[in-house]
Amino acid sequence: MSQQPPVRRTAPPSPRPDASMSLLTNVMHHSLDEGYAEAAARREAEGGEGLPTRLRAKLGLAAALLLAAVVVTLGAAQARISAPTLAKERQQLIDRINRESSDADALQKNVDTLRNAVGNKQRDVLQKHGGDKADLVALLAGATAVQGPGVKLVVDDAKQSSGNGPRESSGFSDTGRVRDRDMQRIVNGLWQSGAEAVAVNGQRLTALSAIRAAGDAILVDNKPLVPPYTVLAIGDGERLSTAFQNSADGLYLRALQQNYGIRTSISAQSEVRLPAAPSLIVRTAKPQEGAVAERGTDTGKGTS
Repeated sequence: MSQQPPVRRTAPPSPRPDASMSLLTNVMHHSLDEGYAEAAARREAEGGEGLPTRLRAKLGLAAALLLAAVVVTLGAAQARISAPTLAKERQQLIDRINRESSDADALQKNVDTLRNAVGNKQRDVLQKHGGDKADLVALLAGATAVQGPGVKLVVDDAKQSSGNGPRESSGFSDTGRVRDRDMQRIVNGLWQSGAEAVAVNGQRLTALSAIRAAGDAILVDNKPLVPPYTVLAIGDGERLSTAFQNSADGLYLRALQQNYGIRTSISAQSEVRLPAAPSLIVRTAKPQEGAVAERGTDTGKGTS
């Protein structure tokens, strides 16, 4: 019986020293995931077939500039087309304003002419029926121009509020401007101090005169005044000046000057000339019945 040869057993191979580091080895040999590698390869292929990135950026910038140029050109063309129309409309408005202003000036001249005519007729009637008292009545009513000694009072807004015309400085406080109430106190103070006739910027004041405000402008008998405001008053010059400055209204004006910068100056004048006032329109007052009946001239009718 034959003996079988002995079976040799080979020893298993010894493990590699870096077998325990297979994960790290795999990561080092395959740093990119397969999906990332495929995407990178695809982008590289597409980039090779298309335009370079820099060239594409330049083309985009050129397209944007071209679009901006087109927009600007269209805007300029539109403005050029509409400019004649706007200029024509503006000129039409200017022409209309000029025509209306001319018509208003003509109407104002007509009104002044009619007022002068009515005033002359009233003075003639007073002279005819009033006798020696006609001149006194005309003087008291302001129907005739007068002259004589008096005072000149100039009142102006503060320097910070001065402009090219009346009330053009809207950014300055109202305390630096002469208001209608200030002019009222000034005029009343002159009357109380002994003034016999008063005019403001050439506008003669009467018993029916009114000083009001329309917006920022001061009106005397509905006529706007432009600063500086020149107030002329007839009376004993030195005495009238002293009496006004010592009165409550004179002290009020001084307070405006010291606290708010209102500019004022007053001086006695050897001769002051005041124009006649517009004709008076009396609608309410009536002569007393029987006041002139003794002379047989009372008709019993009131003045209209």
